[in-house]
Amino acid sequence: MEYVKFGRSGLKVSRLAYGLGLRGQEDADEAERAIERAVELGINFIDCANIYGFGDVYETRGTSEQVLARVLKRHRDDLVVTSKVASRVGDGPNDAGLSRYHIMREIDRTLTRLETDHIDVYILHVYDDETPLEETLRALDDVVRAGKTRYVGVSNFQAWQVLKALWTQDRLGLDPLLCIQNPYNLLNRELEREMWPAQRDQGFGVMTYSPLGVGLLSGVYTPGEPPPDGTLYASRRVGDLEQDLNEAARRTLEILRQIADAHGRTVAQTAINWVLSHPEVTAAITGGDTAAHMEENVGAVGWSITPEDRARLDEASAGQDRVLDV
Repeated sequence: MEYVKFGRSGLKVSRLAYGLGLRGQEDADEAERAIERAVELGINFIDCANIYGFGDVYETRGTSEQVLARVLKRHRDDLVVTSKVASRVGDGPNDAGLSRYHIMREIDRTLTRLETDHIDVYILHVYDDETPLEETLRALDDVVRAGKTRYVGVSNFQAWQVLKALWTQDRLGLDPLLCIQNPYNLLNRELEREMWPAQRDQGFGVMTYSPLGVGLLSGVYTPGEPPPDGTLYASRRVGDLEQDLNEAARRTLEILRQIADAHGRTVAQTAINWVLSHPEVTAAITGGDTAAHMEENVGAVGWSITPEDRARLDEASAGQDRVLDV
């Protein structure tokens, strides 16, 4: 495993983060084994959220944090743990958003589920245009001062929103954002337009999610053939495969296969390696419902595609900025 500094802090994290969406897992014991295996393989970066849970359904939101709590009992001082706030957690009028009320309530609920006194990075899950940004950022700063989180970050913000947040924090003398977290892969290169220049100027850390483009770049799907049983496109996205695996995606996938074969790697490992080849990226968040998934994902580090490989992939996927529902 490789470790790098996270943004402008002295904190060091693994190039892969384990994302606990657990959409394809409903067994707490198996999920715990997968996290434990990730730790054994050198991953020290665990990404969670207050809404994550088994099967990604409303009734199980929060269960990912509860499973992670089991692992933290053995490894708390060795792991960098994130969680998020903003998404809806109930039917009440204050059960979503980035008000001081919601942030202060949800950080305590997260800490209770994790059975710990702090998390390492508390992340705003989405931008909330109904709450004054100053209110949100002052609340985050209070969470830091209370020792309930070490750092703060944002997810799914546009570049101008990130810069506005940093400017507001500087103006108010608040603890600055450590990182952003946004989707990035060969089928979604939107971050290159404005976020990469902002990152190079401001130096914040970057966590990217969906490096396999909701599985389209995993090597599981073959154009013209039905999706394998148990996959996303055989269950939740029935009938969408041909549309999502469009001409550009098919061209990119074919080149990925060629490059993967040349390096003796899997298609998924090569797609993740392309993400990590960008100097702006601190860590790629990889999902893995089982220990076997994590073992394959770790094969994405410790080697590198060549500049020629990257040029071929860049050309094949140029202009891709689709944001698929993950």
